[in-house]
Amino acid sequence: MTDETTRIESLKSNCVEPGEVIATTNLWKTYVMGDQEVHALRGVNLRIKHNEYVAIMGPSGSGKSTLMNLIGCLDSPTRGTYCLNGFDVSKLSDDELARIRNKEIGFVFQTFNLLARASALHNVELPLIYNGTSATARIERAKEVLTSVGLGSRMDHKPNEMSGGQRQRVAIARALVNSPSIILADEPTGNLDSKTGDEIMALFDELHARGNTIILVTHEPDIAEYAHRIVTIRDGVIANDHLSSRIRTPETV
Repeated sequence: MTDETTRIESLKSNCVEPGEVIATTNLWKTYVMGDQEVHALRGVNLRIKHNEYVAIMGPSGSGKSTLMNLIGCLDSPTRGTYCLNGFDVSKLSDDELARIRNKEIGFVFQTFNLLARASALHNVELPLIYNGTSATARIERAKEVLTSVGLGSRMDHKPNEMSGGQRQRVAIARALVNSPSIILADEPTGNLDSKTGDEIMALFDELHARGNTIILVTHEPDIAEYAHRIVTIRDGVIANDHLSSRIRTPETV
């Protein structure tokens, strides 16, 4: 175990129940705009277990993106607590947040966010470079995850030499490379045609079947239905939390 890993592990507490990866309690996010306070989140309580596949849905202005930013450790709550895989995120410094984010969360974005001049292999290596993994180990791991998403023959290609679906697969491989606690996907099919979008969602099904915890943020009901559980946000609160139709049985309807 490296010194960095030891330091990160020392920040853990017992703030989640056994089997949980995410627990928020009375989570608020308030923005001050002039003399006005805007409450983007109003006391959100959410628990997600390891290997759950959850969609967070909501229209523009619902608080969905704010909740995503807090779950992704890209922002801090105004009040309340957020625990991620045993880390009380509410109590961490900015540097500690950055380290936890790199270790615990794999991000998949609508716009891919790949380095244009770098190969697929180098794009996937990046999170490992940031945490100090040796060159030999990170290249081996990057090759492994690229192969796992069906891009074993495209490792040396740059983003402009790939289709949109292939670029999103590179982004998914990059999200997987650190073996994170959760994969957080923000509108992952938003820039793809419907056929390619279906292929990417089928890949998320495979990743979930392999044991990954997936949180999908979307405003599209048909995309949300790929998940097993749908959490709907409206006006900064959870308005609904139910099983998706794909796994609902007559007994659960």
